[in-house]
Amino acid sequence: MEIKVLEEKKNPLLERREVKFCATHNLGTPSREEIKNKIAAYLNSKPELVIIEQMRSAYGKRETYGYAKIYETEDRLKRVETEHIIQRNAKPAPEEKKE
Repeated sequence: MEIKVLEEKKNPLLERREVKFCATHNLGTPSREEIKNKIAAYLNSKPELVIIEQMRSAYGKRETYGYAKIYETEDRLKRVETEHIIQRNAKPAPEEKKE
């Protein structure tokens, strides 16, 4: 998977960077977690500070377009973002093994 930043702007009032991106992939749409890790690595941030607001994939294309916000601190992220967006971007809980 390859990430390309289409537009990036700084929002000093909310202490974050706002990014529009395109992810090119071969096998199915990537998960939010995969995209968060790639964006964090590309923009020198921590994955915990990246919020994926939306992702859209068109049928038959190998591209996913989206909008992400990269906060400067975790405290600022919790004060600005709504609870359901934070939960949507949280790491999935590890699955328990059934015996």
